[in-house]
Amino acid sequence: MLRRRLIRTLFALFLLLGQASAFAHALGHLYPHDSGLPEPVCEACLAHASLGSAAPASTFTLPVVPGHHLGLPAASPPPTAARPCRAQARAPPAPV
Repeated sequence: MLRRRLIRTLFALFLLLGQASAFAHALGHLYPHDSGLPEPVCEACLAHASLGSAAPASTFTLPVVPGHHLGLPAASPPPTAARPCRAQARAPPAPV
């Protein structure tokens, strides 16, 4: 329990520190640069880009295909009763 709480606390702390360092780095871009030089891509800005939010802006969703019901024929035998598998401490799973 203590370890789980520690992991959550450290994760929140690292996220907060990462966002603070991204903000501090962004302040460095406020000062004007030489206008004759092209603006290069800032690698630190690219590294901090994922810290802007906890979740991505858009999510990928798969389309849901409606299923259909397959009924058993009336003349088919009933399914065999399966034995419940119980956990065994020092053995592999028992075959069904």
